[in-house]
Amino acid sequence: MRLNLLVIRTPNPAVLKDQYEKLGFQFEYHQHGNGPFHYASEQNGFVFEIYPLTKSQQKADNSTRLGFDVANLEAKIKMLESSTWKILSKPKETAWGLTALVQDLDGRKVELKHKN
Repeated sequence: MRLNLLVIRTPNPAVLKDQYEKLGFQFEYHQHGNGPFHYASEQNGFVFEIYPLTKSQQKADNSTRLGFDVANLEAKIKMLESSTWKILSKPKETAWGLTALVQDLDGRKVELKHKN
């Protein structure tokens, strides 16, 4: 089994899309049927989507922790330092490899791991 879809919701889809593009995602803006317009990125059979909040949501869920493999983690963190990403921990060697922790504009923690 492997994860093939992840959807996050935010009050500011376009702003969050810009933020996640700095990690390497490329998004398309589209809609399924009568559903809301949203951003979607597909890479290697994995679809990552950014939707607006539902009418019943007051704020984004920031309890979900995400993790992505990225090429050249050290350079990526240096680039993110001058962006809207909050750097919670710089790259360090862990049992799972070289990792860093950042936080998006909605408060979600995102673990970045160096892609070998």
